[in-house]
Amino acid sequence: MRSRSSDCERGYKSGVRILLIEDDKDVASFIRTGLQQNGWNVDHTDNGKDGLFLATTETYDALVVDRMLPGIDGLTVIRTLRASGNRTPALVLSALGEVDDRVAGLKAGGDDYLVKPFAFTELSARLEALLRRAGDASAEHAPTQLSVADLKMDLLRREVRRGNTRIDLQPREFQLLEFLMRHAGQVVTRTMLLEGVWDYHFDPQTNVIDVHISRLRAKIDRDFDRPLLHTVRGAGYKLDAGAVNF
Repeated sequence: MRSRSSDCERGYKSGVRILLIEDDKDVASFIRTGLQQNGWNVDHTDNGKDGLFLATTETYDALVVDRMLPGIDGLTVIRTLRASGNRTPALVLSALGEVDDRVAGLKAGGDDYLVKPFAFTELSARLEALLRRAGDASAEHAPTQLSVADLKMDLLRREVRRGNTRIDLQPREFQLLEFLMRHAGQVVTRTMLLEGVWDYHFDPQTNVIDVHISRLRAKIDRDFDRPLLHTVRGAGYKLDAGAVNF
């Protein structure tokens, strides 16, 4: 998959999603390789315009933003995101290391500021700290229940009901349904399911998804008037009260 720019590259490893906005090819390759070795999913673009586009149209756990970028500079990217309400943690990279430079980066909305040249271990540690802080903050407001129409999932009790009927699911079926409910109304591809539920890559032609979808559909739809789990031919699946198979 490509972004709208031919210079944007997407990695499909499981785990944390990072957007790297860096125009120096060597530095970008160095960072991207290291982050992927951490098991993180890395999208990369080499300019501020496409970086801002990705940051506002995709969901990331953290941003790594070079300060000096062609088109739109890194601080303007961050400042624009903050003005729009986007609070994704951002680590600013820059060769400018004076106190005033670092203060400017933080005042623009950066959550941390790392001066070039740097050791990858420090960059990784700073990102992990940002992710921990963001995780602690979001955990306070994380939902404990999911619902689509009359289908309810209690994440704390690990319990699923449709109307007044309790539905018993195997652990993998529960994970699959949770993923579908978190993406309710969206087309979920086979690749998304393989990476999001099984957490590693299968042959895209494997029938493991078909088997589990069939079992899950039998449990949540078969004895009820309105089907919720729909097949989108040639694309994937959708959990939606108003959709139909097509």
